[in-house]
Amino acid sequence: MSPASLGLLLAGIVRGPAAQEGPAPGERERVEAALPDRAFAPPLVPRRLLIFDLNVGYGGHPSRFTANLAFEGMERKTGAFETTVSRDPAIFSPERLRKFDAVFLNNTVGNLFEDPALRRGLVEFVAAGGGLMGVHGTSVAFVRWKEGGREDWPEFGVLLGGRGANHRAADEHVFVKLDDPGHPLNRPFGGRGFEYRSEFFRVHEPYSRRRVRVLFSIDTARTDMNQGPSYGRIRRDDEDYALAWVRSYGRGRVFYCTIGHAPSVFWDPLLLKFYLAAAQFALGDLPAPTAPSAFLTPAHRARERLGWRLGLEAHGPLFEAVDRASELGLPFVGALVSRDVGAGISARLGPGLEEDILREIRMRLGLAGVRLLACDCPSVPADPEGLRRLFEFGRRLGVELFRAAPPAEALDVVGKLCDEFDIRLALPGGDPDRVLEACRGRSPRIGAWADAEEWERKGVDPARAVPALGERLMAVRLGGGEGRAERLVREIHRAGIRPLWFGIGGGTGPGGADRIARDVAFFDRISLELAPRGEP
Repeated sequence: MSPASLGLLLAGIVRGPAAQEGPAPGERERVEAALPDRAFAPPLVPRRLLIFDLNVGYGGHPSRFTANLAFEGMERKTGAFETTVSRDPAIFSPERLRKFDAVFLNNTVGNLFEDPALRRGLVEFVAAGGGLMGVHGTSVAFVRWKEGGREDWPEFGVLLGGRGANHRAADEHVFVKLDDPGHPLNRPFGGRGFEYRSEFFRVHEPYSRRRVRVLFSIDTARTDMNQGPSYGRIRRDDEDYALAWVRSYGRGRVFYCTIGHAPSVFWDPLLLKFYLAAAQFALGDLPAPTAPSAFLTPAHRARERLGWRLGLEAHGPLFEAVDRASELGLPFVGALVSRDVGAGISARLGPGLEEDILREIRMRLGLAGVRLLACDCPSVPADPEGLRRLFEFGRRLGVELFRAAPPAEALDVVGKLCDEFDIRLALPGGDPDRVLEACRGRSPRIGAWADAEEWERKGVDPARAVPALGERLMAVRLGGGEGRAERLVREIHRAGIRPLWFGIGGGTGPGGADRIARDVAFFDRISLELAPRGEP
């Protein structure tokens, strides 16, 4: 056992809290007095939050009972969501999880469940668009706690964004800096950092600012970093001690914060507002950006204000495009169905991939800080079962958009699947009128994929086509000359349309890398020019 693992184990045995099965006397009144008055955003639909507070191999933090009280109180006072508290692992079956919008793993230490079907249920719930909240001990969920915190589910660590329970004293005094002051989840702090006393975990791999959007962290310039005892590996070479972050995993919204060791956290009015904002983000009612902190150039922040997403289209193996997108600081990638997955995996992207390969794809994307947003489908099955398999494949990887040209007779079935899976279908082609005719009377999730080069070649006038397509304009392929792409982008901005995807590509042939660089530079420039001032 390594010294770091031994330190974690001793921290749990020597300093672990005594068993407790409910809030202490007087806590209910303190929590009630601190509850926020109102939600940050009205729920778009009735929301359900699953709170899971099981601990395995560890006595458990008493604060989890106080947290339950606080979230049940916020449910009652704000009406933002309905809570269900459980310790039954069976609730993670796909059929039961489907009833919820987000899962809150409340200080869940240890190996909560080992059933592969239940683990797959949780990760695919998130990848398909569910929310996940974690607080404090969640960073050591799905580890074998009595074996020194040995990892038992690597994908969960990637999903959450960090691992470990290394810390100093339970009342360590730190100065907290807001790394993203204008972020919607940081709204309760009014743009100002704060001081706090708590047990602050120093997380390690897979944590990286290239993978998560850091909300706030320890201000090492103002904090005494040598105060009190230490438990585990408390030093990072980069001196980067994130305390709270968000990220995407597929379409899912993930939040973690280490502040949650003591019950008093959950009768702190400021922290309760923060946790209410986090819950509404995870549930899907408080929109908030999740692109990794390391990707946040001024141009990217401008795109966030515009509501635009720029990604790299894969013309070759998927993993090559994922790595290239990450190098460019592009948090989105589009894949070509039927092309190689890459990195030595002898399989082609599409329905029928084995579970272990799907897991490798999700983890590769998560470790790169990149989402698979769109899939180009050169051929589409015409039979309902084949179409359903395609959409199920998309859901398991968090795909939002297919580019495909199904047979005309299959469009009604496709429209129903688009609505059922909440995945959009963009029809290719250089004739917007024909696309509109195909869409007539069908799901609003069927629309157009505009190609700037093709539109120019076929004489399509963006000033007429963009307003005619309206919200049916779902995706745009840039390239083919800055002038033609700029005319199209400006018309989209003038019309107030937010396509799901702006794609750039061309990296496989001669001059492809230069073309990508030119397209990125163009889109950076026009994003900075058109974006409203201020935070997203």
